[in-house]
Amino acid sequence: MISTGAQGSFQILRTKRNSRAATSLRYIERVNLAIDHVMRYLGGPVRLEAVANAAGLSPFHFHRVFQSLVGVTLAEFVKRLRLERALLMMAHAPRSSLTKIAFECGFASSSDFSRCFKQRFGVAPSTFDMNGWRERHGAQLRALSPAKLHLDRLPERLNPDGFKVRIRALPARNVAYIRVRNPYRAGAVANAAARLIIWAERHGRASGQWLGYQWDNPEIASLQDCHYHVAVEAEEFTPQGEIGRFRFPPIVVAQVEIRGGIDTEMRALQWLFGSWLPRSGYVPDDQPCFEAWIGRPFAHGMEHFELHAQLPVKRG
Repeated sequence: MISTGAQGSFQILRTKRNSRAATSLRYIERVNLAIDHVMRYLGGPVRLEAVANAAGLSPFHFHRVFQSLVGVTLAEFVKRLRLERALLMMAHAPRSSLTKIAFECGFASSSDFSRCFKQRFGVAPSTFDMNGWRERHGAQLRALSPAKLHLDRLPERLNPDGFKVRIRALPARNVAYIRVRNPYRAGAVANAAARLIIWAERHGRASGQWLGYQWDNPEIASLQDCHYHVAVEAEEFTPQGEIGRFRFPPIVVAQVEIRGGIDTEMRALQWLFGSWLPRSGYVPDDQPCFEAWIGRPFAHGMEHFELHAQLPVKRG
């Protein structure tokens, strides 16, 4: 016989499990809504904001969620669908001009279509051996259908690194920052961090929490247009020169501790977005991911990092 207290605990556990299962289904539904939107507007511009809106997710983090669950970026996914649609048109409407096919499949120009086609199939569409393709890939060609695209389950819940999430409520905070343009240049971020450390020590701010964050997504924006912010929490001060000031609102973050190289951080983010988040009951909030350094930035050099990855979240 189960005691009343045990029954209550069992009911709470079952409720949590049901809630997580419902969240998983909602994420599958969100991705499929995004795919449906892409298919509906494949012949025209497919805009990130519109796809994210169809999925009911913030555009700020949708791209990473989509890539983690589908396995490719949104741009790669759209290009693949357009090429597959073009291939079907070439097979079943051989008299259509390649220019017409290019525009009907959403390519910006016939040259854009030809370039993408050659990257995928190795030859230009004008010299593509359709009969040979039919013989080799007939079943695959016939299987190209929107019905095959939908997500039916979430990625496996693999976590060989043993990452653990801690949910934290952070108060509003001011930061002093240096904005680094094209942060992928060698030494650009480390040099900016060194300059900010000098400023922070001079003004008695060096003991605050050190942060790194980026509003741009390098998988969408060109690297030259991306900006990374090296920052330290600081009370009110007057911004001057390259030292800027920004105030973040109160947020809730899902925090993962990372101790290792950049590959460890990439695996942590992949697991956080692709496995933990869809089963968590949360969705990303419209704020950047933070690198919250344990100690000062690059205290262990450029090959080993000790920090907390913080993903802003809210209840879904």
